[in-house]
Amino acid sequence: MIRDRFVAARWLALLLPLALMSGALGSQFIGGLFPCEMCHWQRWPHYAAIALAAMAFVAPGTASKRALVAAAALAILVSGGIGVFHAGVEYHWWDGITACATTMQGSGGSVEDMLKRIMAAPVVRCDVPQWSLFGISLAGFNAIFSLAGGIAILWLMRRRRRVSAFAR
Repeated sequence: MIRDRFVAARWLALLLPLALMSGALGSQFIGGLFPCEMCHWQRWPHYAAIALAAMAFVAPGTASKRALVAAAALAILVSGGIGVFHAGVEYHWWDGITACATTMQGSGGSVEDMLKRIMAAPVVRCDVPQWSLFGISLAGFNAIFSLAGGIAILWLMRRRRRVSAFAR
């Protein structure tokens, strides 16, 4: 039973950040939503979680596998925490700590060409959600899924304590 829960935790630690990053990258490259600076901050822990969880499938020994999955769960929780902060900035519960980001593409050319690209680049504000569903922004959804998923992974990994006959 404990092994089955750990296998589920290991798969969740890999598939959850993969799914969240697929959604983020899909919304960027297919849906045309440009990420702000805090959106990028939320992605880095997911990249780390994917790498850690993938290593847990090939690592020798149970202890190293458990440590890698636990580290992946913590990375997922960090992304969820950043998502909470970003959602709070979007809902104007508190001020952000970063300037707006831009998505200028291409480099080189004349000064006039570079100036035209700068002026044409969309400004992506961290305090304005680009998309929401039922009033929940993408940062909010990342917070919900990451926090719930990280907690679920750690819950699945927990070891049950044996109750001795004297404790009954």
